[in-house]
Amino acid sequence: MMNDELTIAEHNSSFIIHHSTFFDSHAHLDQEEFDADRAAVIARAREAGVETIVCPAVSVASAETVVRLAEEHELWAAVGIHPNYTAEAAPDDWDRIVELAGNPRVVAIGETGLDRYRDYSPLRLQQEYFDRHLQLARSRDLPVIIHCRDAREDMLPMLRAAAAEGPLVGVLHAFSGTADFAAECLSLGLHVGFAGNVTYSNRKNDYLRDVAREIPEDRLLIETDSPYLVPQPFRGREKRNEPAHVVQTATFLAELRGVSVEQLAAATTANARRLFRLPVEQK
Repeated sequence: MMNDELTIAEHNSSFIIHHSTFFDSHAHLDQEEFDADRAAVIARAREAGVETIVCPAVSVASAETVVRLAEEHELWAAVGIHPNYTAEAAPDDWDRIVELAGNPRVVAIGETGLDRYRDYSPLRLQQEYFDRHLQLARSRDLPVIIHCRDAREDMLPMLRAAAAEGPLVGVLHAFSGTADFAAECLSLGLHVGFAGNVTYSNRKNDYLRDVAREIPEDRLLIETDSPYLVPQPFRGREKRNEPAHVVQTATFLAELRGVSVEQLAAATTANARRLFRLPVEQK
């Protein structure tokens, strides 16, 4: 076992309780995996020190739900149409996204981006919707939450074009790309978010840990991408990820980067609050 993995692997409890506060910058709490115990999941997160959560949408129905959940549970929402759902979007769905973007609990546009891993939507349609999201984020002065899977070469020209109007404001969520891709996205203004996949113990993942070591502290975010990407040591034991587990990813990243959990928690929470423009004391 690599030293990078010791901290997270040696914890046997389901949740690590710290005095620090954490910010889960990406959790799909609207999904059906949470229908039976959503309030309990949110309560567990808060007990674990997760002070708040951003819930991104993947469709119009999802956007309406995350806004409602944000209002009911003092969370935050992002509205958009995931690239894999663009082929299912009705003609008036985009107008509803634009409308929902004005809700006071909405702090970002997304989840948007490009995905060549799954063949759910034609690339040209994904690109059209990605451009719409980038323009909406710019016009509303909101950050954008970006999904990129096996689509780096297609995405970079679009990001460069968007950055010609000024630095990009947003985050590449659940990052799984190369160091060069991360470096260019940072140069364009973006933050980089890491989820439970950075903790996976396999040689193919070494490159991702190398990237995670080098992201500047003031551009680093943490997330769960719940219900996906369950971190070690729960992978294989739990089918569903949840926001309390962001503490595991933070603990892993802190040891990987050679800093205390408290320092990493404080930095990533401050980064998320700054990116999403949330006052320190606001819930």
